[in-house]
Amino acid sequence: MKLKITHTTKYSYDAPVSYGLQQVRLTPVSSKSQTVLDWAVTLTGANQELNFQDQYQNETLLLQVENGVSEVSVQVSGHIETHSTDGIFGKVYGTAPLWHFLQSTPRTLAGAHVKALTDGISGRTDTLAALHDLSKAIVDVVPYGEAQTFAGTTAEQALIAKGGVCQDHAQIFVSAARTFGIPARYVSGYLMMNDRVDQDASHAWAEAHVDGLGWVGFDVSNGISPDERYVRIAIGLDSRDAAPLTGMRMGSAAESMIVSLQVQQ
Repeated sequence: MKLKITHTTKYSYDAPVSYGLQQVRLTPVSSKSQTVLDWAVTLTGANQELNFQDQYQNETLLLQVENGVSEVSVQVSGHIETHSTDGIFGKVYGTAPLWHFLQSTPRTLAGAHVKALTDGISGRTDTLAALHDLSKAIVDVVPYGEAQTFAGTTAEQALIAKGGVCQDHAQIFVSAARTFGIPARYVSGYLMMNDRVDQDASHAWAEAHVDGLGWVGFDVSNGISPDERYVRIAIGLDSRDAAPLTGMRMGSAAESMIVSLQVQQ
């Protein structure tokens, strides 16, 4: 499947910004599940200072905000040809060892609510089936959109709120999988939706490492494993590691953000 993607993130400030830095993880790479045909990054109000691979081999741009601007725009666009892999990314390993993906972060630390969620699944001998059951159990307990969550919401907090979005579902999944001793990681990217072109945000799902198969994807929010409608961008231990944009700025200016995203064939 050939997908066309246009994704614009625009920051507006109520006063000029004197200094700011942004790390941008919005550049897909070719893999067994996708081939990047073309990809472009267009900046307004910022300059690219560096292009590097982070600790997870995510393609990362370091941007410096121009002095005195009140608006910064980052637009990425291009064409990706995707390939069906039945949700199995496979035995593809980077510089981070498997044991690294057993580590918790503040956003994925398993508390009482994560552990309670896994009680009915622990002890299963069929790991793949147990992980699919875990995915279903999460969305049953944390229905999509039933509570308001934020960029820094933890897995435990989303469970307590009894609602969340794809970021929350993915973080709960990786938190719970790690309690079983299964390496798990967060994945950010894009999803072509069958009923719309315009979207409010990019997408997120989880991957767990299953012996004999390698990395297997689980989109908890949609109850499926990723297919040819999905485009991978970045991975990490949690949503911060794989966030499309992270950064800092100096000054007291208030910030607002508008995201425009189109994913289509």
